[in-house]
Amino acid sequence: MQMDRTLKLALVSLLFNMVYSAYHIIFGITTHSWWFFTIGIYYAILSIVRFVVLRHKGKKHFVIRFTGIMLMVLSLSLVGTVILAFVKDRGTEFHLIVMLAIAVYAFTKITLATIKWIKARKSKSAKLITLRNISFADAFVSIFSLQRSMLVSFEGMTEMEIRIMNVATGSAVCIIVFLLGLNLLHTQNTHFFISSNHLYSLNNQEDSLLFS
Repeated sequence: MQMDRTLKLALVSLLFNMVYSAYHIIFGITTHSWWFFTIGIYYAILSIVRFVVLRHKGKKHFVIRFTGIMLMVLSLSLVGTVILAFVKDRGTEFHLIVMLAIAVYAFTKITLATIKWIKARKSKSAKLITLRNISFADAFVSIFSLQRSMLVSFEGMTEMEIRIMNVATGSAVCIIVFLLGLNLLHTQNTHFFISSNHLYSLNNQEDSLLFS
């Protein structure tokens, strides 16, 4: 059976994100870093959630409720990484070029998520609203991961200051991801109506959100 365009793009996006998560998992195992291992699992689950949202063709309320619950659960799992960032794994030092690549990736994520939020803020599509929140959950964790590596790769802060910064930023990210999930649960009671003259535009918007 021939797949439609949205599903094809979803599979490409899923593959990219799974490779990225696999990198974190493998790097975590080889370096004995629980941080990279758990973050890899986080990205893997988030990628699967995104794929489920795009693949689901049934009730729209299920998509919103499912994603909202998953984001809230993932936010709670992130609490463990914040604790690890303080008591054990303060960060991994990387070469300058690697750090620049990580920085470009993280800021690209947050920029794309913001652009997609602007495009989807008036949308009545359950998929667009859900994908918007998933994109932010992805982007904020990328920023947190970037900070951890930057603080140990560049001199200027004591070890205790680094740990405090990681806990502060990590806690903020946990709260934000939790609120993104809570926002979806609050939104699930909203009825979504899409007129036929907006259908083509909506499909293009959904496709553009796949890679955010």
